[in-house]
Amino acid sequence: MAKQPISDAAETFGARVRARRNELGKSQEGLADDSGMHWTFIGQVERGQRNVSLHNILKIAEALGMDAGDLVRGLKAPPAGSEKTG
Repeated sequence: MAKQPISDAAETFGARVRARRNELGKSQEGLADDSGMHWTFIGQVERGQRNVSLHNILKIAEALGMDAGDLVRGLKAPPAGSEKTG
C-alpha cells in the first residue's frame, strides 16, 4: 500500500517541486545532485511524505532556480495533531 501525503500542504509543496523540476527537464536524481540531497528524499518530498525543513526548502528552490516563497505561497499548516499517517 502506498504511503499517503502527511498533509495537504506537504502534498501541494511536493506537486510544485515536481512541476518545476519537470518544467526544467530534470530528473529526481538531477535535482538531488543539484541540491545536495538524496534522490529518494526528493521523491518523498514530491509525494508529500516529508516535512521539509527551512534549509532544505531553500536548497530545493535554489536548485530549481526559483524563490522559495513561490514553493510555499498560500500553504496553510495543518491543525495541531491532524497530520495524516500512512
